Amino acid sequence: MSDEQAPAWYLTAQQRARNEASDVPEATVQAVEYTVSCVPEDDIDGHLFGIRVQYRGQGRYAVIRSADMCLGTDGTWDYGVKEYDRGDAWLDAHRFDLDTALRLAKAQAPLVTINGHTVTDAIAMQQKRRERDG
Repeated sequence: MSDEQAPAWYLTAQQRARNEASDVPEATVQAVEYTVSCVPEDDIDGHLFGIRVQYRGQGRYAVIRSADMCLGTDGTWDYGVKEYDRGDAWLDAHRFDLDTALRLAKAQAPLVTINGHTVTDAIAMQQKRRERDG
């Protein structure tokens, strides 16, 4: 949106933010997601085989596969990654400290299958494409 198109309230808020910028605390930076995979990141299907470790607040991380599978402490995948209406027991069974979450994701990464294809299949297909394409 250009300044010519912006409503007056928006321009006023932007100017106020510029005026107040020197008085606010310094911005912080936090890594909030890691991708764990046995398939090389440059593989065309590499993103499909990735397991994500996402920060969910209060020092806890979720281990997520696909768009909606969340790893539990028992090593099984549960549908749904959101904590809405799940309660503390569900959260405690599906949230981990970072080291634990990364360890669990690394253990699960070789086990990912997509449409019947294993990690080994994905790596072999990438190799065939490279040989074919030179």
